[in-house]
Amino acid sequence: MMEKKQKKFLTVAPFECAWPNDLRFREAGRGCVAFDAFAHNDVTVVFREQVGSQHYHYKRDNCPHYTVIIGSHRNKRLKIEVNGKTVVDAAGVGLCCSSAFQSYWISIYDGLISIGKGRYPFQNLCFQWLDSNPNYTVQYIGLSSWDKHVGYRNVNVLPATPNHLSLWKHVDFVEHDFGEDDLEQELEDGTANYESWGLGKFLENWELSDMFFIVGKEERAVPGHKLVLEACGDFCLSSSVEEAVHLPDISYSVLHALLQYIYTGHTQILESDLCSLKSLSLQYKVMSLVRQCEEILERIMSNKQLVDSTQLVDIFYPSWLQCSKTFPYGLPIDRERLERFLSTGEYSDLDLYVGVHDIVLRSHKVILGSWSTPFTKMFTNGMRESVSSVVCLKDVPLEAFKIMLEFMYSGELNKEATEGINTLLLQLLLLADEFGVTLLHQECCKILLECLSEDSVCPILQVISSIPSCKLIEETCERIFSMHFDYCTTASIDFVMLDESSFSNILQHTDLTVTSEERVLNAIFLWCLQARELCGWEAVNELMVKSTPEMLFGERLESLNEFLHLVRFPLLSPDLLNKFEQSSLSQQIPTFDHLVKEALRFLEFEVTDFQGSQRFQHRKSSFKELLYICDGDSNGVLYFAGTSYGKHQWVNPVLSKRVIIVASSPISRCTDPKVLVSRNFQGTSVAGPQMEGGRNASWWMVDIGPDHQLMCNYYTLRQDGSRAFIRRWNLQGSLDGKNWTNLRVHENDQTICKPGQFASWPITGSNALLPFRFFRVLMAGPTTDDTNPWNCCICFLELYGYFR
Repeated sequence: MMEKKQKKFLTVAPFECAWPNDLRFREAGRGCVAFDAFAHNDVTVVFREQVGSQHYHYKRDNCPHYTVIIGSHRNKRLKIEVNGKTVVDAAGVGLCCSSAFQSYWISIYDGLISIGKGRYPFQNLCFQWLDSNPNYTVQYIGLSSWDKHVGYRNVNVLPATPNHLSLWKHVDFVEHDFGEDDLEQELEDGTANYESWGLGKFLENWELSDMFFIVGKEERAVPGHKLVLEACGDFCLSSSVEEAVHLPDISYSVLHALLQYIYTGHTQILESDLCSLKSLSLQYKVMSLVRQCEEILERIMSNKQLVDSTQLVDIFYPSWLQCSKTFPYGLPIDRERLERFLSTGEYSDLDLYVGVHDIVLRSHKVILGSWSTPFTKMFTNGMRESVSSVVCLKDVPLEAFKIMLEFMYSGELNKEATEGINTLLLQLLLLADEFGVTLLHQECCKILLECLSEDSVCPILQVISSIPSCKLIEETCERIFSMHFDYCTTASIDFVMLDESSFSNILQHTDLTVTSEERVLNAIFLWCLQARELCGWEAVNELMVKSTPEMLFGERLESLNEFLHLVRFPLLSPDLLNKFEQSSLSQQIPTFDHLVKEALRFLEFEVTDFQGSQRFQHRKSSFKELLYICDGDSNGVLYFAGTSYGKHQWVNPVLSKRVIIVASSPISRCTDPKVLVSRNFQGTSVAGPQMEGGRNASWWMVDIGPDHQLMCNYYTLRQDGSRAFIRRWNLQGSLDGKNWTNLRVHENDQTICKPGQFASWPITGSNALLPFRFFRVLMAGPTTDDTNPWNCCICFLELYGYFR
C-alpha cells in the first residue's frame, strides 16, 4: 500500500499507480513530464484522458492510453504500449539505475512520443516513436511500477510545442521537493504528499460559507458559497445577507451531486437519481450539467436498458467547454462572471488594504482561499481575519498584488506583467511564492525562462536565490552567466550584488567560459570589494598601497581567500605573474602571494604539490584567442577554419564546408561566396540588393558553423577592383541568423578610398564580449557609385577575436 510520509518522496508499490492531481498536461495530447526515478526496473509512466485509480493497471485498461516502460524485461529494454498492446520493444534504451536517482523526460506531441535522459527536458534524446493513429485526448499522468517499488521525485509538467529543442525553456514548474535521505527505506514504505488546491476543499464546508441549503424531509443543513454558486448558475441569492434555501423535495444525494459537480467538475450519482439531478440543475440553470444528464439518459434509453437503481454514473465537466487552461479549469464556472464580481464587489466578504497608502481592494475569501493555503489558514484558524472582513497587507507592492488578484479570478496573467523581465514580474513571482499561488508561480517562471539573457541574469539571481522553488531558474541563470562570464562581469557592475553562494556556483560552473583568467581575477576582486564601478586588478593594487585587506574587503575577505583558489593562475603569462609577484596584492594577501608563486614554479619546473588539480588545467570551454596582427594576415577565424582549425594545410573553407557564406543576391560569376575567404584578389565581387521590409538591403553573411561561436573584437574588409566605396554599413552578429545585434556601426566612414584596399576596425564595448555564430556586413546607405549605388563590392572578409 502507498501511505503518506513526512518526507516528500513518492514511492509506488508493486502493481500500483499514483495519480497526483497536478500531474496533467495543460493541453490534451501535448505535453511533457520530467522526473527523477530510483528503481531496479520498470519505471512505468501512463498517459490517459482521465485519472485512474490507485490499483490501476494499464493491461486492464479499456480506455485509450499510452504506457512508457523504462527498464522493462529486468532492466534490459524500453517498451511503449498503446492501449495495452506493445508497439515498441527496444533493447538497451534509457535503462534504470538502482544505486541512485536518474533523470528522465517523456514528451507527447500529437502522437510523437519522445524519451530522453538528463536534467534538462528536450535534450539528450534517447528514443522517438510516432503513432500513426495519434491519441489526442491523453492528459493525466500516472506514475506506476511493476514487481518492485519505484521511487519518484522532482516531477515537473511542461507544455509542448513542435520546436522540441527549445522547449525546456518553458518549464511548467510543478515541482515536488522530494527528500533524499534513507532512500532504500523510503522505497519500501514512502509515498508522495501532494497538496491540493482549488474550490474542492470548500465543498460542503462551513468555513467561509455565507449561505446554506435545508434539504429533504430531515431538513439537513448543507453549506455553500454565494459567489461560487452564482458564478456557474442562477441561484437568485442576495448579495447582502446570509440566507437559507429550502429544498424539502430534494434528497441530500442529489444536492450533493450538484454541489460536487460545481466545486470539483466531477460527480457520481445513481442512475435512478439522474432525472432529479437534471431537474435541480435546470432549476438553477447549471446548463452544462443539464446537458450531461440528458446525454446519459438518452444513452441509457437508446440501449433499451432499464434504469439501474444501484448503478453509479460518473459525470465530468466536458473538456471542450473549458475556455481556460488554468482557473477555473475543469469547473463549470463562468470566468466572465467571476471577473465581474471582482470589479463590482458583488458578494464580497473581504476588504484588502494593500500597500502603504491603504488602497482598498474588495474580494472574496473563498477565491483567495482556493488558490492560497496561507490565505486559507488566515481566514479559518481563529486569527482576527477569521471573523473580520478586513485584512491589511502593508508590505505588499500594490500593482503586483492587483495582478495576482486578477489572476485568481481569471487564470490569466495581465499583459503588463508579461512584457519581458521587469520589476513587476519579479515582485509577482515573490508574491506567488509568499502566498503559495502555485499556478501563478509557474507562469512567472515560464516567462522568466523564456526571456532569460545575459543582460537579465544578475537582477533575476538577486531575487530568486532565496526562493527554493525557483531552483531550476537559479541554475539556468548561473549557467548563462558562466557561459557569458566576460560580458556579465564587464557590461554592468550589478554582479557584485549577488550572494556568495550564487557567485561561488558561477566561478565553479563546468560551463564557465572566459577569454582570460585575468578576467576571473578581476571579477573576484570587484565582487569582494562590492565595487561601485568597473576596474581591474591594477586599481585594486593601488588601493592596497594605502589600505589593508581587512579595510578594503571587510566581511568578504574570507570569501576572497576562498575564491582566489578558483583562478587558474598557471594559465596566465609569466610576465603578468611576475607583475603580480611584485605587487602590493602579493605583499598583503598571503593567499594571493602563495598562488602566484605556485604558478611561477609550475611554469618554470612544471612541478606542483597539487598535480592533477583543476588550477593547472585548461578550462573545457575556453575560447581560442585569434588576434588581429595586420591586414590580410593568417590569424583570423576564417583562415583558421580553412586549416580545419589547425589540423592541416589551408583549403578554402567554403569548399571544405567549414563555413557557409551567403550574399543578398544569387550566386553568379560576380557573386561567388568562396571569393570572400580566398587568399587571392578578385577584381569584381558583388553582393547586389534585394528588398527587405520595403527597402534596399545588400549584405554578405558568414556562418561559422553550428558547433562554433566567436566573440568578435576586430574585422577586416578588402575593396574589389571597383570604385563603389561603402560609406554607411554595419557589422552585425547573430545566434540564429534572424535576430541581429550591431557590433560596429559605420556612419560616413571614408576609410576605404582605393580599389583593392584593405581596411580593419576594432569592435569595442560590451557587445565585443557576446559570442555569435553568424556575422554579416550590411549596407545602411548607398556607395559612392551612382550607377549601382547598392552593390556591396568587397572581395575579402576576415574576423578576429575569441573563438570556440
